[in-house]
Amino acid sequence: MSINSRFNGALAIVFSSLLWGTTGTVAHFALNVSPLAIGAFAMGIGGIFLCANAAKSLVQDLSKMRKMPVILVAGSICVAVYPLAFYTSMRWSGVTIGTVVSIASAPLFSVILERLFCQKLFSWKWGVSFVLGAGGVLLLSSGKTSREVNEMDTHLQQIGVCLGLVAGLTYAGYSLAVKSMINSGVNSRSAMAGLFGLAALILLPSLFVTGENLFASAGNVIVALYMAIIPMFFGYLLYGYGLRSIDASKATLITLIEPLIAALLAVWILDETFRPIGWLGMILVCACLLIQSVKIESRASS
Repeated sequence: MSINSRFNGALAIVFSSLLWGTTGTVAHFALNVSPLAIGAFAMGIGGIFLCANAAKSLVQDLSKMRKMPVILVAGSICVAVYPLAFYTSMRWSGVTIGTVVSIASAPLFSVILERLFCQKLFSWKWGVSFVLGAGGVLLLSSGKTSREVNEMDTHLQQIGVCLGLVAGLTYAGYSLAVKSMINSGVNSRSAMAGLFGLAALILLPSLFVTGENLFASAGNVIVALYMAIIPMFFGYLLYGYGLRSIDASKATLITLIEPLIAALLAVWILDETFRPIGWLGMILVCACLLIQSVKIESRASS
């Protein structure tokens, strides 16, 4: 595979992470709305948009996708479980801890799943990148204090952390499912649309229980539509494109940039403050991203 295709794939995943990094700040402006409702609406409607965008390729790839029902169903379940686990984790363990556990654990789960199901070995550079990236995210999270976490019930915090691990596992799971479908000849848009379309059938009905106040004001509607169209539709469109040339374990490492963007936006827009240790964490995440970019180019040229 050429240097350009690998670089473009990595760049697409970086841009998808930039879009995902805006979700926490934007969701802050949704008043009296359950985070479960925001997640279900964003992923569900985003899945419908992905299906509409990939309608032609979906028809063409339908026969291929029918030959891999286990991957299709398992990947769709992962897509459906991910936002529910992720947003509940943030509610019960706090935004910072929930985000860190979910995002920082995804690369580790990705490499474990690739080892179990694809017999792939991870390199020492991946290991260094993971240590730098995950460590950077941890420092990033400790760069600011949060009364929210301290005031929570300890038992709920522990459950929230466990749900964060579930979110990391399901994120890694559907990334691997998409990559497996692409490797089997399915168009990247079809693979992403197929998983998210099936997941929408599970997520959207849950709004009857969680969707109170979701459309209670113009501001809430704008937030909901933004989340569905920008980070979910365009973000996952770019992510699927990136997975055409990047392994799932590398892709999830690159997405460690997401909490960095979220933190910068929180400082800039929400007037949150950071201690020096948080800025050090940002540097480590950038180092992780740089190492992965160098590795992509070195492999392509060999």
